[in-house]
Amino acid sequence: MKIKIINKSEHLLPEYKTGLSAGMDLCANLNEPLVLKSLERKLVPTGLFIELPAGYEAQVRPRSGLALKHGISVLNSPGTIDADYRGEIGVILVNLSNEEFTVNKGERIAQLVIAKHETAEWVEVETLGETQRGEGGFGSTGK
Repeated sequence: MKIKIINKSEHLLPEYKTGLSAGMDLCANLNEPLVLKSLERKLVPTGLFIELPAGYEAQVRPRSGLALKHGISVLNSPGTIDADYRGEIGVILVNLSNEEFTVNKGERIAQLVIAKHETAEWVEVETLGETQRGEGGFGSTGK
């Protein structure tokens, strides 16, 4: 699929690193390093603007290496970019570690996954179909 994109950063366009990758890395578009203190969150710009086709969203997700090695994640994960949004893609990073983390210009900070979605139409009813699980919620099916 082809997606229109404006790149106002100095970095290359996001790309799939392997033939079977689901996500493309997003880079920090910064003029100077950004320090995230422990438990601090900040919006990190990417310099990217996209036009998605109707029926698609772009999901902003954490990078597993940053999460495991440094405790850096993406809040509201996955963050959703709707097809009618035309602003800059921003990444809400959070530092879940006990140590400061510095985000440098051009650093890969998150992944972008393009996903098809359905538009739901609610149908109000008086009852729902029964299942074996029923109303069993959190933990009701075991560990």
